[in-house]
Amino acid sequence: MNRRTRGARTRPRARTRTRGALVATAAALLLGACAGNAPSASPTPAPSAASPLPATAPTPQGLLLAADFGADTVSFVDPERGTVAQVTVGRAPYGAALGADGRAWVATAEGVAVVDTRTRVRVARIPYRTDTGPVTDGEYRGGGMGIALSPDGAHAYVGVNVPGTTGVLEVLDTARSEVTAVVPVGRRPFDVDVSADGAEVYVTGHDSFDVTAVAADSLRPRRIEVAPYGTEGGLGSWLKPHHGVVRPSDGQLLLPFEGERPAVVDPRTGRTRIEPMTADTHQHGAATTADGRLLVVGTGPVRPGDGQGPSLTVRSPDGTERVHPLQGPHEDVAVSRDGRTAYVTGGYTRDGYWNGITVVDLDTGTTRRLAAGARPLGIVVL
Repeated sequence: MNRRTRGARTRPRARTRTRGALVATAAALLLGACAGNAPSASPTPAPSAASPLPATAPTPQGLLLAADFGADTVSFVDPERGTVAQVTVGRAPYGAALGADGRAWVATAEGVAVVDTRTRVRVARIPYRTDTGPVTDGEYRGGGMGIALSPDGAHAYVGVNVPGTTGVLEVLDTARSEVTAVVPVGRRPFDVDVSADGAEVYVTGHDSFDVTAVAADSLRPRRIEVAPYGTEGGLGSWLKPHHGVVRPSDGQLLLPFEGERPAVVDPRTGRTRIEPMTADTHQHGAATTADGRLLVVGTGPVRPGDGQGPSLTVRSPDGTERVHPLQGPHEDVAVSRDGRTAYVTGGYTRDGYWNGITVVDLDTGTTRRLAAGARPLGIVVL
């Protein structure tokens, strides 16, 4: 029986074989990998803008801001023309969050950079309180990963990776631009989300198969295991959570796995429900639209022949899906304010990345590739 028609309660044979092989090689893999063996592509150089914005010109509305994981910059990207400006923020920027005041908060290996997106100036870089070791590049580097803002903009929450051990959530006072608290969370905090009322913060621990729910007032953490494929593979497993979103309709957490099993987590009870999915691809970045659609980035098969290629899944609230094929691995996604266009970054955390963004028309399904940035990961629409 085809894997897609068996239902979410049955573990796919191919995924089981993959996990078994990786368990056997976990010692050699050390921390394991977060994504599959996608075909490698030679990275292209960061593009130069044909018409860069003058330094004194205000930033136009509708640009994109991408974190250049392959450099020390964020790129301001015109969705039609590509990069029009760059600002130095710190080494290997990963995630970004945008405040209503126009300030962007960017998680780098060196600290959280604060960028005034209206003037394109870095106004601060706040060092982490936690020792993350040498400042380096690459998928396993220490420093900030997922980052989010409270609804009122008073706090920034950044998941900080500490190589070789569990991570932390550092809480920043945005008015004072300083770290005010540190909370223990899972290993390699890929993503951080905040409930609509700001009462809880959710930190996805990639290497610990969990979400840590942190009460915003007491900062008390609660661990919720999220492992629809089990945890037997440990650090060597591919089948771990990456990015999640808070569903607008009911506050449930949505964490997609492998284009097959989105985990729907009730953060109040810690209970997880598994639903079927159709894309059959290793999944990373996720976003939601105002009307409740879930957008999920597929990076490709974990192993050659074990799954479909890169894609963007658009899942409606009723569970119906449309899968848009993409050319090459991608990492994260943002959506336009009108919900009609998706911007998918080509940075990718492993081999096969490219320096650009795929623009997806969600009405027609047409795609176009836009050269932009340097291995862009996190992305927001200004």
